[in-house]
Amino acid sequence: MLTVMFVVPALLLSACASSSGSVEASSDDREFVYVTNQGDASVNVIDVSTNTVSEVVDLKEFGFDAGAKPHHIAVEPDGAHWYVSLISAGRVLKFTRDNELVGQAEFLVPGLLELDPSSNLLYVGRSMAAVNPPQRIGQVDTNTMEVEELEVFIPRPHALAVAPNGRFVYSASLAENRVTVIDMETGDTQFHDLEGPTHTLVDLQIAPDGKTMVAGGQLTAQFFFFDAEDQAGIPIQKTMEVDAAPWHPVFNREGTRAYFANKMADKVTVLNMETREVEAVIEGNGLAQPHGTALSSDGRYLYVSNQNMNMAYSAADGSNPGTVVVIDTESAEIVKVIEVGTLPSGAGGRPTW
Repeated sequence: MLTVMFVVPALLLSACASSSGSVEASSDDREFVYVTNQGDASVNVIDVSTNTVSEVVDLKEFGFDAGAKPHHIAVEPDGAHWYVSLISAGRVLKFTRDNELVGQAEFLVPGLLELDPSSNLLYVGRSMAAVNPPQRIGQVDTNTMEVEELEVFIPRPHALAVAPNGRFVYSASLAENRVTVIDMETGDTQFHDLEGPTHTLVDLQIAPDGKTMVAGGQLTAQFFFFDAEDQAGIPIQKTMEVDAAPWHPVFNREGTRAYFANKMADKVTVLNMETREVEAVIEGNGLAQPHGTALSSDGRYLYVSNQNMNMAYSAADGSNPGTVVVIDTESAEIVKVIEVGTLPSGAGGRPTW
């Protein structure tokens, strides 16, 4: 079966940009982790060297309204640019390390973002908030921010992953137990079904060596290990029960550990990828509906966004802000709670591949 591509014109915009939609980025090696405030139309920029918020990028200053809903983040390997999806504004924005807006692409209800390790392509899924979005994902050329849409033939395509060599792209449905695999070289599409009740796979992540793909089921608290070594086949190697609502997994650079939030349990799970068992479950102050995860490039710190709509965390003044919890991966302990804006969601740092 051939993959059908729908070409959608991109809206190119640049504030202080050239006609090509790009600006020369800073050449320094500062490292940041980015966390969206989905309820505030802003993005927290966390300086990894100090574990403090160095800047809050207010998207309203770029012409977007307070309901734009920034959701997910992707960061280039060298940190020169970062990308954010805006659910309600229907945009994917491109910023430099210095937080200059240099381009944007138009895409209906964008959700998760995933960079192709082998090229300048960025893939975009549909938001979980979209009830009946198109059964297509986006492919964005990050040089031009032009968009193509790829048919995946599944309802509510949300979860995303890209093989290390960029040849295979994976998308999973929120509405049914099906994963689509697109061979980007041949255009062929394969489908893989999971047994049991609807799991609602939130996200897919592939280990740095490309041999294992993992995913968590929001509704069943099942965590899946797929054999991704032949890339198109992805048979299930193992299924295990974990705490409620396993959310966005992230691998360390060595691929020896994976981390994910348990959104409805106010916990973070640490997996030993060599034994395929739970190594630790982290609880503590600041973990309140944990959502997104990101690692520092050296793997020392794990950053977890917390939406705190259950008001499990209270600030000194009695308010209930969103938080970003900083976890020392060596000790598996919370070392800092950063209070941020409303409904922090996606978190992103330099990729570990």
